[in-house]
Amino acid sequence: MKCDLANTSESLFGGKVVVLGGDFRQILLVVQNGTRNECVNATISSSYIWSKCKVLTLTKNMRLTVGSQMTDSVEIKQFADWLLDIGEGNLGGPNDGEATITIPDDLLIKHSLDPMSDLIDFVVTS
Repeated sequence: MKCDLANTSESLFGGKVVVLGGDFRQILLVVQNGTRNECVNATISSSYIWSKCKVLTLTKNMRLTVGSQMTDSVEIKQFADWLLDIGEGNLGGPNDGEATITIPDDLLIKHSLDPMSDLIDFVVTS
């Protein structure tokens, strides 16, 4: 936390290291009565300070590997890539915020009289 006081007025955050975590695609600010463009423009990545930030990215989805076996690694990798493609907007072709994507069959609840209850049962027992 030590910093050079001589340059603090010109330094971003007063010369202190600040870590901003999260997926900025999932964290949009609420701009009262704002349009989609106004909400996007209010984000940190649209700020004048963004060019001074150093962006570090995670390369492995740790949530997907908890409790999994090594034999599941190919399926986990495919699912992780699919999730990233959705987050990056790479699925469903060019879009303006709305797109139609195909969900893999193994993620669908088929032939069920009560899909919501089946989903809840699956999540609770997993």
